[in-house]
Amino acid sequence: MSERVPMTKSGLVRLKEELKRLKAVERPKIVKEIAEARAHGDLSENAEYHAAKEKQSHVEGRILQVEHWIASAEVIDVTRHAGDKVIFGATVVLSDTDSGDEVKYRIVGELEADLKQGKISVTSPIARALIGRTEGDTVTVNSPGGSREFEIQSIAFVEDEVAESE
Repeated sequence: MSERVPMTKSGLVRLKEELKRLKAVERPKIVKEIAEARAHGDLSENAEYHAAKEKQSHVEGRILQVEHWIASAEVIDVTRHAGDKVIFGATVVLSDTDSGDEVKYRIVGELEADLKQGKISVTSPIARALIGRTEGDTVTVNSPGGSREFEIQSIAFVEDEVAESE
């Protein structure tokens, strides 16, 4: 059995949506492109055909990868968590001790991480520094950009809106 992949409910929903799109939209579109390219005749010198076949290979590979991630997902319901310690699924508001700037991060599985959305991987330097800490603690994060200190302002356990719509 392969290793379980921790993720939030919303992360699983997003993977299932991607799989549905790949199978219902991308796959039929590529099949149509291949059929059109075949209609042009000689396949040995048909660039459209070879490009479509390569695209098909990438999409089929992605489908297999997403199916594997879904099958090995260990969904953690963050709404069942409570308490004052930072753990997987926690949404944490931090204050930079130097600048006073506040940032908000949600600790998620590696497959869900998206810094633009404020979602950081449980294996990231910031998340590793935060795990097990409580509100009011100051943590030092060693990142490629240098060492920074943050104070934990708040810890919450809420699920994304995406998962709630399921």
